[in-house]
Parts: sequence; C-alpha cells; structure tokens
Amino acid sequence: MRILFMGTPEYALFGLRALCDAGENVIGVVTQPDKPKGRGYELCPPPVKVFAMEKGLPVYQPETLRNGAFDEELRALAPDLIVVVAYGKILPQSVLDMPKYGCINVHGSLLPAYRGAAPMQRAIIDGRTETGVTTMQMAAGLDTGDMLVTVRVPIGENDNFEDMHDRLGAAGAEALLETLARLRAGTLVAVPQDDSKATYAAKIEKADCLLDFSKPARVLHDQIRGLSPFPLAFTRTPDGRMLKVPESRVGSEKTATDAKFGTVLALSDRIVVACGEGTTLEILRVLPEGKGRMSAADYIRGRRLTVGDILG
Repeated sequence: MRILFMGTPEYALFGLRALCDAGENVIGVVTQPDKPKGRGYELCPPPVKVFAMEKGLPVYQPETLRNGAFDEELRALAPDLIVVVAYGKILPQSVLDMPKYGCINVHGSLLPAYRGAAPMQRAIIDGRTETGVTTMQMAAGLDTGDMLVTVRVPIGENDNFEDMHDRLGAAGAEALLETLARLRAGTLVAVPQDDSKATYAAKIEKADCLLDFSKPARVLHDQIRGLSPFPLAFTRTPDGRMLKVPESRVGSEKTATDAKFGTVLALSDRIVVACGEGTTLEILRVLPEGKGRMSAADYIRGRRLTVGDILG
C-alpha cells in the first residue's frame, strides 16, 4: 500500500518509526509548518519533519487543508491509505474520502472515552487506573469514527504524563501495525462507537493547572502528575510568587481538623501541605518562579518557606 503519514509532535514518531521499521511503503509525510521558538524566535521544524528528512521521505507542510488547499498534491501522491497520529489539524471530507482505504487515526484513549485534544493528560488527572490506544476509521466528527484495534495500558498510581506518553506511543505503534496486518488479511472489523458513553478530553488550559488545596490530596496528586513534565501544576507562595510542582506523593498522615487548606505542616526533604478531607500532600520537586527545577530539599534549604506558611 502507498501510505501517506500525517503527524507533528514526538508522540507521532512512534507510529512513523514503526511504519518505516516494518518496511511499509511510506510515500510522504504531512506535518505542520515550522514554528518560532525560544528568545530568538528561530523557526524550528516539528519532530516528525526532522525524522522524515533523516529517512529521506518527502515532507509537506501545508498551512491549511481547508477548501481543497492540499487536494491537488494529494491526488498527485495517490495514497491508498492515510495514517494520522497527532497531526493537529482537522481533515476535511475531501481528504477523508480520497484514499482507497480511507484515513486511519491512532488515538490515545479507549474510545469512546476521552475524545478530543488531551486524552492522556485527562485520564491521569481523573485518577484512572487504565487507559489505552484505539485505531479508528476517521469520520467527519471529532474522534467519532468506527473503532478498529484497541490496546489497553495500565496507569500506575505515580505515573505522570511523560511516563504514559511513551508507553501509549509504543502501544499506538503496536495497534497501528496490527491494524494494517488485519486490513491486508481481510479480517479488519470496524466497530461503531457508543456515543452515549463518549467523554471529551478538552485542551489543557491555565485554569486546569492551579492547585486548590481544599481538594483531597489524591485529587491534587493526580492533577500534578497529569500535568508533568509540561505545563505543570502550580500554586503561589505567601509572597505571591508562582511555584510549579513537577512531582508529589499522597501523604500517609492526616492533618489536624483545624489546619487551613494549603498550610505548610512540615519541611524536611519534602513539603507537607494540608489538603481537603484531612489529607496531606507531599511535594517532592518544585520549579520556583525564575529558577530551574530542584528538589524540595534544595528549595527548603534556600529558606523560601517556613512551617505555618499558607500556599495558594
């Protein structure tokens, strides 16, 4: 099959690399345009473009796919199948209908749960103990297409977004190759999604990152690890400075009933904070405003907090 790949970030590399390693006929790669980064605003290529160029694959970076803007190039490429992994743009119907076998997407959730932009982060934030990857036949709706192959992946109690990103990327590559094998064998079965069970994984916004210590420690811990290593959950110190939190644990001890939410209860190699329902959160690593990441112990040695201070 003539396979055209569409993807942009590092997560998409798992699928593209798997196709190349399996000897598939990848005729080209479509990715988003280079974007300015850093203080100098230098144009930086997306990870998929860098990998594709190393492999000698043709790269296309259309500004838009709308209104047939890329249809002429697509017709010239004549793909039998388009594989989409975290491309970042909506595919119009003209693109969905063009390949003989349509467009197959690798989505980072167990559909129909967590349709949308941030399925991996939201599953962790919601305290799920399992997620997975689903390949689907793409349709016009947002992640509404028929399901093809599913791979389940457990979430450990301290796994963060970085851990699950790589684990789900590998699972997605496995699901993609299995999908192609079944397609060739004529055994691929498309299963419609149950829309009544659908949930939506909205894009992560700044409001999602603010820690509310009136919530139980378990809820805050899930929030912290779902947002780590980026964009990171945060609170504010008594002087108003932002303090981001890359790593935490749920405390083993209960607080006194009169402890205010956000009160610093103890300082050692960690920062112990009073939370809702009499629980405690242990902050293990921090990113202070204007500083680099450091252990809580190093932050404490800088005398930036004292017992009795209130965060938030």
